[in-house]
Amino acid sequence: MSNSTVAPRGLSHRITRMTGRDPNESHRAATPLELLFDLTFVVAFGQASEQMAHLVAEGHVGPAIGGFAFAVFAICWAWINFTWFASAYDTDDWFYRLTTMVQMVGVIVLALGLPAMFHSVDAGHSLGNGVMVAGYVVMRIAMVAQWERAARDDPQRRATAKLNGLTLLGAQVGWVALAIADPSIPVAAVVGAGLASIELSGPVIAERRTGGSPWHAHHVAERYGLLTIIVLGEALLGTVTSVAAIVATSGWTAEAVIVVTAGVGLTFSLWWTYFILPSADVLHHHRERSVVWGYGHMLIFGSIAAIGAGVHVAAFVVEGDARIGTLGAVLAVAVPVLIFSTALFGLYTYLVHDGDGFHIWLFAGVVLARALAVAVAAVGGSIGACLILITLAPLIVVVGYETVGHRHAAAVLERTLVDSDP
Repeated sequence: MSNSTVAPRGLSHRITRMTGRDPNESHRAATPLELLFDLTFVVAFGQASEQMAHLVAEGHVGPAIGGFAFAVFAICWAWINFTWFASAYDTDDWFYRLTTMVQMVGVIVLALGLPAMFHSVDAGHSLGNGVMVAGYVVMRIAMVAQWERAARDDPQRRATAKLNGLTLLGAQVGWVALAIADPSIPVAAVVGAGLASIELSGPVIAERRTGGSPWHAHHVAERYGLLTIIVLGEALLGTVTSVAAIVATSGWTAEAVIVVTAGVGLTFSLWWTYFILPSADVLHHHRERSVVWGYGHMLIFGSIAAIGAGVHVAAFVVEGDARIGTLGAVLAVAVPVLIFSTALFGLYTYLVHDGDGFHIWLFAGVVLARALAVAVAAVGGSIGACLILITLAPLIVVVGYETVGHRHAAAVLERTLVDSDP
């Protein structure tokens, strides 16, 4: 039985001691505050996706990828920080709610700074992340205050809380200095990689060297699943934009219907395949696998947002506002779908620590479907037909799992849970 105190449900009208939630608490679910917090990331991912789509459509693929990768790291890292802390220490008192609101303000400021950063990267002079860093400063003030509060109220895990707080604070000083110095992009990339390493290392050391925080496996898995659904909205938004472009130029043609079907089908199949992951049960029995699983989701979230950008690029091509052709638009969708599938297969294999030959065949089918879509685009096929072929890629996984793979997965999961420590 855990010694942690279960936080009260609903608003506490006085400050509650932040002694940590029970990691074995039953029926732990996402709170309305967490769902409200996630809405700010709809804006952030939307901004990043839109900026990437514009640059890709103009043929500036390198700056688009570089700016998008930096934006996705910043967005995901802000969300990850809050989510794991909330899983461990959510008290839902008025101070906790206010600090969460402050972080929401920081996320919005971060989102507002994304266009300037993309423009600066495209110009090739500097990183131009001053406004983004301002948003991070706002978020970090609130986050460090929360970790300090946990260090004060939870002596058993004081070292964990202190380490997390100091890591965030130290890295933020570095980001501020980088924004003020505003060096060339190569220098900023090297320094930024170092600062990102510091940011990422704090929770790793805290979890493995100081005992870690009392996060709840099922709650964390649900939170990641909810953000996945939110980011999938970008793919639907890209579909709407593409179809609107087709309808505006040609009316409701067969091509428009095909694009609607492909966009919704792709989004739905990505959702289906993601929730094949047995995340909650495995993390509950193997907490040591949380770091790779949690950080690996940056590829999941980023690739889904990039898919939305790719479908948006297809709209620019249809409207005649893009310098790249159909092949470029198809690659803008096919490549992030491939990254999503690769990351998903990788996370599954890591979670269960078991390779399955059947999954290799499924992945080969996924790659083949994407290659076929690119080949059709290269010989002059329509965007709609290519999107349908891309949709078949994750659909192969769905069909394979529902007909045969679910039995493999059940057996593997059973072995994984049996092999866990008592």
